[in-house]
Amino acid sequence: MSKAFVRELGNPGEDAFDDEQAELQAAGTAPPPGRNYITPAGFARMKAELRQLVEVERPEVVRTVSWAASNGDRSENGDYLYGKKRLREIDRRLRFLIKRLEDAEVVQSAGRDTDQVFFGATVALRSAAHGERTVTIVGADEAEPSRGRVSWHSPIARALLKAREGDAVLLRSPAGDEELEILEVRYDPVE
Repeated sequence: MSKAFVRELGNPGEDAFDDEQAELQAAGTAPPPGRNYITPAGFARMKAELRQLVEVERPEVVRTVSWAASNGDRSENGDYLYGKKRLREIDRRLRFLIKRLEDAEVVQSAGRDTDQVFFGATVALRSAAHGERTVTIVGADEAEPSRGRVSWHSPIARALLKAREGDAVLLRSPAGDEELEILEVRYDPVE
């Protein structure tokens, strides 16, 4: 029997979220399961995105779809078809943001006085392959490797966590093993 016709019994309210999680995991963009640590700035950014979607974008698209629907034939009405697709995308993102914000554990690490690496640390490090660089350990929803922000689930963060300034750690990644020397650990406010 095809999977399209089989639905396991469960909580009906979770079906949409489960479908969305399966979609995200298939696309490789799903956040890791477990705790959702996040910085205060990352939490504020996600709340601002949620507010923007609810108060600005969604009402605008709803107005466009209503106007397009009032024009008659919907089968070849680009505004209507695109608007309905955009509404589905917005609603999917809203469900995702709401769930992630509900599960978020905001971690205030700015100003911490230690030379040990924990969540929220900005770490200056040196390696033979990449030279000197700086990474900040943040939540999965706010990771931007191109800006030096790495998720606390990433291989580099896992290698650095609990190490101290002056330590050398071994980074095991798909690219191979690499030794990292920790030059400095500081806890700046994450922007």
